[in-house]
Amino acid sequence: MSDETPHPLSPQDCLVAVMIAVSASDEQMRTSELVKIQSQINHLPIFAEYDVDRLETIAQLVFDLFAEEDGLDALFGLVRENLPQHLFETSYALACDVAAADGNLNESELRLLEEIRYELSIDRLHAAAIERGARARHLRD
Repeated sequence: MSDETPHPLSPQDCLVAVMIAVSASDEQMRTSELVKIQSQINHLPIFAEYDVDRLETIAQLVFDLFAEEDGLDALFGLVRENLPQHLFETSYALACDVAAADGNLNESELRLLEEIRYELSIDRLHAAAIERGARARHLRD
């Protein structure tokens, strides 16, 4: 990072980083989660101008941060610095969709979602509504 680039991550990069973090939180990135991430990037208006070639770079950033002792704190610091506050709930909604994509929420995903709620100051009532929507979208028979 150079001094000329005070904000190396775009808001979309931050959204992608949070989705990848949720998928990688259990150390197994499932195909359904990766398909969900790709689908979100391909279809949501927030990603209309997003350069999908950034996906690999952002994924590597998340993996590198997860390898560090305080990497999760660093990730949240980057997200809070570079993601406008009005997109915090969007970030949480995308994270919930990725976590629910495989039909199974494990402990590490639940802990990370809790951490996202805390770090991004997501109101508990709003979080419950977002979680309920994700659950409804990903129900199986």
